[in-house]
Amino acid sequence: MVKTMKWLAAGVLCASAVGAQAQVNQVRVWAAACANCHGTDGRAESGMESLAGKDKDEMLQKLMDFKSGRKPATIMHQLSKGYTDEQLAQIVGYFAAQKK
Repeated sequence: MVKTMKWLAAGVLCASAVGAQAQVNQVRVWAAACANCHGTDGRAESGMESLAGKDKDEMLQKLMDFKSGRKPATIMHQLSKGYTDEQLAQIVGYFAAQKK
């Protein structure tokens, strides 16, 4: 019985690790959609805004303003509406964690 419980516990831990890895990968997939304008991992070419290392609260506020229409945009208002508020928070967390 003890041996079975150890295997069960090990299985639960492995499943949790796989789930956590999938979560990280999903955020990277969402963030990759930003690469066309904001560069790989948020490091943009000149002329576009880099997102890497920026304050996540400021980035999230900008996205929420785009999403609500408070901040005018050519495309960001459309893109931001494609994500939930939680997804946007995860995306800005990803960019904030990147080195400039």
